[in-house]
Amino acid sequence: MRVVEDVQVQALTPDYVDSLATVLDLVRTGAARTRPELGRRSGLGRTVVTQRVNQLTECGLLEEGALGPSSGGRAPRELRFRAGAGVILAAELGATSIGVGVTDLAGTVLAEREELADIALGPEPVLDRVEQLFDELLAEVRATGGDAEATVWGVGIGLPGPVEFATGRPSAPPIMPGWDGYPVRDRLTARFSAPVWVDNEVNTMALGELRAGSAKGQSDILYVKIGTGIGAGLVSGGRLHRGSQGCAGDIGHAAVADEENVVCRCGNTGCLEAYAGGAALARDGLAAAREGRSEFLAGVLAETGTVTAGDVSRAAQSGDRTSVELLTRAGRLIGSLLATLVSFYNPALVIIGGGVAAAGDLLLAAVRESVYRRSLPLATRELRIARSALSDRAGLVGAAFMVIDEVFAPERLAHWVDRGSPAGDPDLVDVPLRTPLL
Repeated sequence: MRVVEDVQVQALTPDYVDSLATVLDLVRTGAARTRPELGRRSGLGRTVVTQRVNQLTECGLLEEGALGPSSGGRAPRELRFRAGAGVILAAELGATSIGVGVTDLAGTVLAEREELADIALGPEPVLDRVEQLFDELLAEVRATGGDAEATVWGVGIGLPGPVEFATGRPSAPPIMPGWDGYPVRDRLTARFSAPVWVDNEVNTMALGELRAGSAKGQSDILYVKIGTGIGAGLVSGGRLHRGSQGCAGDIGHAAVADEENVVCRCGNTGCLEAYAGGAALARDGLAAAREGRSEFLAGVLAETGTVTAGDVSRAAQSGDRTSVELLTRAGRLIGSLLATLVSFYNPALVIIGGGVAAAGDLLLAAVRESVYRRSLPLATRELRIARSALSDRAGLVGAAFMVIDEVFAPERLAHWVDRGSPAGDPDLVDVPLRTPLL
């Protein structure tokens, strides 16, 4: 698409790029739908707004819609973001499952698939399957959407372990043998010829809730995943906080006990995850079944040969005293640690997600009781503690929004807007941001 030469020169200046990104963001987020609204919300002059809208329309990012409401004069024409101009590939890899999807540029899921998978099998077989699912879902979207292209603008991946965000490589992940230092980004970049971002799955879950879930419109939140492991994602000032190396929020390996006979998967003792995670509940439930302390779990063991965290949750909901005690103890341990974080960080909202958290109200009630009892009164005066609105979809949606946020950052937008798409530009991830999206 043609872009006027002097516009290309101007586009190199930070002020021009910022105004272009501001106009695009206001339209694509729905904050402004007409040129007059853009002027009021952005503070930009009418001529500048018109120029930026024209460029974004010429590049295929915006389009004219129906007439908007009139304020006394001629009715303005509404503007729409072309969310269907491309697609995002997103995947959330958990300890025992993978969720894969294709979204449009507004984060709407167009097709998805979830299936059991063992992250401990290693990167090659797991990512082989992820790539296969991406191909199948892309074919499905292209067939049903009538768009033979459905160009891939970017790929977002959430992993169940620490990730060095700058390189997209896992860093000594406790439950991911063979993944340490594996070039996940490089592999997917070569496969799909698009920019790729990789993060810890709990960060993508937090981002999913922030952009499309129960935290929408909030500025300071704490997302806690209670599944096979335990982790937290922090949002401060409306932005995801990853920390300097990308491992902020790894609360599962914070010490909560001095006992040395309970060894965590990370190799240390006393970790929260070793006492209150899904694997810990399964371990303690199995011991209760073998020792005859739970008739319900003993029946499960006799029938299936094992006991899972889900079995403990079902037993507790059936009134099994031992299982109730296990879940209550786990909730109190998690709540005690969260109470410290709530007093330290002072979020407005704590979101509890993950497979174990979704199993029932007992654990959530124990978490709430500990947090409200042990945190500072001022920190809990307006604090809400709620279950995840997106449930097991949070990580998938968040992985897509991770890519969308990065692609539309002003500095990166300047690199591809004249082409109308970042597709085929994997090096976009290396473009430095003046204000990093932490």
